[in-house]
Amino acid sequence: NVRATVTADDGRTPAVPQGMVRIPGGTNSGTDPDFGAYSLTVEAFYMDATEVTKAKWDAVYAWAVAHGYSFAHAGSGKAANHPVQTVSWYDCVKWCNARSEKEGRTPCYNLSTWACNFSANGYRLPTNAEWEYAARGGLSGRRFPWGDTIDHSRANYYGYPSSYTYDQGYKGFDTRYATGGYPYTSPAGAFVANVYGLYDMAGNVWEWCNDSSGSGRGVRGGCWYVLAPYARCGYSIWPTPDDAFDDAGFRSVCR
Repeated sequence: NVRATVTADDGRTPAVPQGMVRIPGGTNSGTDPDFGAYSLTVEAFYMDATEVTKAKWDAVYAWAVAHGYSFAHAGSGKAANHPVQTVSWYDCVKWCNARSEKEGRTPCYNLSTWACNFSANGYRLPTNAEWEYAARGGLSGRRFPWGDTIDHSRANYYGYPSSYTYDQGYKGFDTRYATGGYPYTSPAGAFVANVYGLYDMAGNVWEWCNDSSGSGRGVRGGCWYVLAPYARCGYSIWPTPDDAFDDAGFRSVCR
């Protein structure tokens, strides 16, 4: 096995991995309108600009299965350019390891203990702190990645403006994507990116994170199926890691 370091055209600066953006290290602190004071400190990392699409999932999945990996779920997607969904946390970390091996990187996860080696240069799920720091996009104390209100021009979610003053959309699913039966996902990157160049950090599909709480694993960002409060930067829920639903996907990170 040959391991290579990819550099940019100047031969010195490490190149940004394909499809990723660089998230600068630092501290984002402030007072969230709903969750109060917070402080997030992270080292610089790279993050997929969009949620992992079905096409990207399939390419790595096929390689993984051919190289001895097995998955509980094959993954589903409304279309090749929509986010993959119906994947469990376990499926996602296996996929991250396979992507790492496929690209000559060192895998992060021990698939016997599910422990993560954060010093490895392979792909992994973001920590809760990394995800929230990235979602906030350098803005301090905001409810969403772009500000304090939400509407259907900003994210794919289920609107209910009569219940939440910060929901300025219309009641119901996003009418552009509520076709063809569930799930009502939108193409990855269909909405405007945040300041860091990240798309769909609110809405579309929930995103699995690395952190655990009891027997659960974190998911962030809300989805096409849920109300505006779930899409807030500071909100998380903790389903079990073997859950796999049509409203949950992921994006990966690396160093």
